[in-house]
Amino acid sequence: MGDIETDSSPTELKREFSLWSAFAFAFAFISPIVAMYGIYGLSLATAGPGFWWTFVIVGCGQCIIALAFAELVSRWPLEGSIYQWTKRLAGNVAGWLAGWVYMWALVIIMATVAYGGAGFLAQLIGIEHPSAGQQSFIALLILLAGSGVNILGRAFLKALMLGSILAEIIASLGLSTYLLIFHRHHGFDAVLQGPDLATGWSWAYVAGPFLAALAFTGWSILGFESAGAIAEEVKDPRRNVPKAMVFAVSFLAIVIAYASLAVTLAVPDFDRITSGEEPDPVYYVLKSALGESAVKPILFLFVIGFLASFLALQASASRVIWAYARDEALPGSTVLKRLSRTEAQPVPAILVTAVIGALVYLISTTDVYSVLVTFTAGGYYLAFLFPLITGLIARLRGNWVPGPWNLGKFGTPVAVLAVLWAGFEFLNIVWPRNVYDSWYSNWAFFVVMGLILVVGVLILRTGRANRGGALAADDEDDPVLVEVEAQVAPVERELT
Repeated sequence: MGDIETDSSPTELKREFSLWSAFAFAFAFISPIVAMYGIYGLSLATAGPGFWWTFVIVGCGQCIIALAFAELVSRWPLEGSIYQWTKRLAGNVAGWLAGWVYMWALVIIMATVAYGGAGFLAQLIGIEHPSAGQQSFIALLILLAGSGVNILGRAFLKALMLGSILAEIIASLGLSTYLLIFHRHHGFDAVLQGPDLATGWSWAYVAGPFLAALAFTGWSILGFESAGAIAEEVKDPRRNVPKAMVFAVSFLAIVIAYASLAVTLAVPDFDRITSGEEPDPVYYVLKSALGESAVKPILFLFVIGFLASFLALQASASRVIWAYARDEALPGSTVLKRLSRTEAQPVPAILVTAVIGALVYLISTTDVYSVLVTFTAGGYYLAFLFPLITGLIARLRGNWVPGPWNLGKFGTPVAVLAVLWAGFEFLNIVWPRNVYDSWYSNWAFFVVMGLILVVGVLILRTGRANRGGALAADDEDDPVLVEVEAQVAPVERELT
């Protein structure tokens, strides 16, 4: 299982990812298939066709955050991204808490993506309406298979990322273009309709259903920062990772908006969806446009998209865990920081994510599972706020030193906008709207976050957070950055 050894195993990750690989990694993480089809039905039922504009708004907001993160990763191209950036901006306790929230959001969303892919895989093999137990079992198989691929090495991961991009292009761009040309049932003014499908927008609509749909969509375009989570495995990371991050989120935001517009305008009858007669709008559109027999190959592409997204999620989560372990910041760090001998893969960290994901499936038939799903988006944006706010404070205090890739005089305005957008979306997501039956579902974020923070504080009390690491420290004295520079320098000399 990865050839792990205690004495002769490597201590450094292999730098085998190129700019293209980093882009493909972030692309697969977000995945237009997962991003759109994962929340399309819920958002359409909540806000009607007008919800399409939430993809435009969220896409613009995420591009702003990506620009701010690109400057951070150019300064600190370190494995663990949010954990490392916050640690160097505000010290180890703040960094530890930021990474702790980020780690759990990654692992839980990893499990939910596999669960969503299991639904499509079930339909592909002939189980039209899988039970929660059947879907959990299939998701567990995806979890095990995906963990095996991640353990095998980066070559397998890069090959699957390429396959994912091809599948996404066919399923998102190709299929969407076909729907717009040959199966468009509505004019473009359909996206100006609200839930009743007959009237335009009003303040009540914007403040109610539209904001709720905006919260759902906020979950969909996440993961562009994953290129930073593998920064120490990318060649010339100070320049390549920022480019991969910004290009991935920009390109994907356009693809997702385009695909969702095509599907929305191809809905034969919105009333069949709002009445519940067609519980899966995407399947309904595809079945109406292509016929039952042609849907199967499309489902296969969906499965590939979900699997690739799972792989990228698990790889990101395992790198955050490994970064903690390298700093001796988690219980069991001695084991968790080990790398496989041949591929230098963080196998113990990968296995930890698999175990946690399997535990999530054990409760997938209960309301607790829906609580965990609700937590992931809120937890993600909370983790984003740590480096965004501390980075802005550093700029305002005059302590910021940019890396090779930077925005120049536009850096501070972008940092301000990024904080405002992430803060707004965080509050919009966690705001209890009383749309669920149980109180703990309405307050899902606070329930799960409370438990996670309690466990985190208990670990912190053991002294797991390291000393130092604030922005005031000279990067030249940072042992991790010195080690990274030693790996980067030969690559940069070769490139120049």
